[in-house]
Amino acid sequence: MKTSTDGKRLSIFGDNKIRTFRRTESFSQAMRTKALKEKAKDFISFLNKGPSPYHVVEECKTRLRGAGFQELKENYQWDLQPQHKYFVTRNHSSIMAFAVGGAYKAGNGFSIIGAHTDSPCLRVKPRSARSAEGYLQVSVECYGGGIWSTWFDRDLTLAGRVMIKSGEKLEQRLLHIPSPVLRIPHLAIHLQRDVNEKFSPNLQNHLIPILATSVYQELVTTEKPIGDKCSCKKQDERMAPELLCLIAKQVAAEPDTIMDYELCLVDMQPATLGGIYEEFIFSPRLDNLHSCYCALQALITSCEEDGALKDDPNIRIITFYDNEEGPVLKYNSNQRYATTAVTAAILRDIAARVDVPLQELMVRNDSSCGSTIGPILSARLGLRTVDLGGPQLSMHSIREMCCTSSVEQGFTLFQGFFKHFPAVDSQLTLD
Repeated sequence: MKTSTDGKRLSIFGDNKIRTFRRTESFSQAMRTKALKEKAKDFISFLNKGPSPYHVVEECKTRLRGAGFQELKENYQWDLQPQHKYFVTRNHSSIMAFAVGGAYKAGNGFSIIGAHTDSPCLRVKPRSARSAEGYLQVSVECYGGGIWSTWFDRDLTLAGRVMIKSGEKLEQRLLHIPSPVLRIPHLAIHLQRDVNEKFSPNLQNHLIPILATSVYQELVTTEKPIGDKCSCKKQDERMAPELLCLIAKQVAAEPDTIMDYELCLVDMQPATLGGIYEEFIFSPRLDNLHSCYCALQALITSCEEDGALKDDPNIRIITFYDNEEGPVLKYNSNQRYATTAVTAAILRDIAARVDVPLQELMVRNDSSCGSTIGPILSARLGLRTVDLGGPQLSMHSIREMCCTSSVEQGFTLFQGFFKHFPAVDSQLTLD
C-alpha cells in the first residue's frame, strides 16, 4: 500500500512537473513571439517613415538624437571624446554614426556595419512634363535593378526632397504626398493577348505614370483659373504646373520659389505584418532598410548598458550610403561579394556567442548575382569585410517580403558584433 501510494504520488508529481514545464515552455515561446512582433512593428514604423533616402536619414537622426548621439558637421573641427556618441550626414541621404570606446587609442580598430538608404524605384526626371493620348503624364527614369512589371496597377505617390529659395537662402524641405496622385495602368487583356505568357514593357514608352486627363485639366483651368500664384513660369517647361502647385502646397512654399527637386515614386500601401500567423513583413524597400534598421538599433542598444563602452578598444560605427545599386553569408569567387574564410569565421564565432543561426548563399554557375558595398570598401579601404543580409522573397519588387524573425536575429547579431568583435579579433592568428 505504501509503495502504491508512493508510486501514485511520484506519478502525480511527474505529471505536474511535465505540465509545469510545458506551461513554462509555452510562456517562454509566447514571450519570444511577442518580442519578435514588437521589434517587427517598430521596424514597420521605420519603413513607413522612410519613403526616400532623405526621409530614412531624417528618421535615423531622430532616433540617434533620442539616444544621446551628438550631431557633427563635416566642415567643423571635431573634438571626439572616449565613451561619447556622434553622427554626421552627407547630402542628407547618407549618415554615419559612431561611439568611441573608453579604451580606444590612436591606431586601434573599428567595428563597422555598412548598409544603404536607397532602393530600386522610379524617379521623376528633371524635365518630367509630358502629355499623350489625352493624358497628362510624368516622365520617370528607372533607378536600380527593379522588377519594373510590379509597378503597374499600383496606387503611387511622390516622396523626396525639394530645394526652396527662401530669401537669400536655399533650403531643403522633405516631401511625401499623402494621396495617390499617379498610376501606371496596364492595357486591357484583349489588347495584349499574350500578357500572361510574356510581359516585357518598353521602359521608355510604357513606364509612364498618368497624372490627369487633358480634358479635366482644361475644365478645371477654365472654371477656376490657376492664377498668378500657381503660374509656375520658372518650372512649367520642366514639370506640369498642377503637380508643381501640389508640391508647393505640401512643402508650404510658393511654386516660383522651387528651385529643384529629387523625387521618388512610392507605393501608397504601407508596410504591414502578413501571413496567417503574422510571421512575415510585406513592404517596399526591405532592401536595404532591413539592414539599416537592425544596425541602427544595434548600435543604440549596445551603448545603453552601464559601462558598455568603458572597456571597448574600438570605435563602433554604422555607415549608411546612398547610391549603392547593390541573415545570409554571401560568397562569390569573382568578388561580387567580399566574404572570405577569415571574415566568415569571425562572424560565425560571434553568431554562436549570441545564439543566432546563419545560412549560406552561393549563386549557381548559370545565374548572375548582384553586388554590394562590400567589395568597394574592401578594395578602397583595405578593410576585412563580410557580406551579410536578411533573406527576402520578391527582392527588388515594388513590395518585398521577409520574416519577422530575421529582424530580431539581425539586430541581435549586430549587437553581438559590436560587443564581441574586439575579443574575437584579438584571438585571431594567421601566422
